[in-house]
Amino acid sequence: MKLNELRDNEGARPKFKRIGRGIGSGKGKTSGRGVKGQKARTGVSLNGFEGGQLPIYRRMPKRGFVNIFRVHYAILNLGTLDAAIEDGRLPAGQPIDEAALKAAGLVRSAAKYAGVRLLAKGEIKRAVIIAVSGASAAAIAAIEAAGGAVTVTAAPAEAASE
Repeated sequence: MKLNELRDNEGARPKFKRIGRGIGSGKGKTSGRGVKGQKARTGVSLNGFEGGQLPIYRRMPKRGFVNIFRVHYAILNLGTLDAAIEDGRLPAGQPIDEAALKAAGLVRSAAKYAGVRLLAKGEIKRAVIIAVSGASAAAIAAIEAAGGAVTVTAAPAEAASE
């Protein structure tokens, strides 16, 4: 077989329909678009239009708000941390900081995150010393129960508001 002899299987590429080429084609005159009007033409913008009636997205009440001052953290679970230490991506006996977590690929280094928050999903089997921006009480308790220590670098939200 030569490169110039390569062909698709029969029927792999169906022949495209030639629309608007006379009534004998079956897709002539209006080209399958029905009769005249806005939707028979290009540039139709009818999304959400209800014939002049007030659209549903304007009839519905507005709910809630978005807190623009909310601080977003990259999340790290205890199970993920333990698996990374077991795989050798993180040093077992040395202190772990956020830079080491980013280098190991455990958290994203996106600008939208204010730091790393440690959560208690999963379990930790070894003593680790870790410094993160935030940690849940259950995560701190689990690491201290395993013989490790957690240093929280960011101030808690309650203390910051006082």
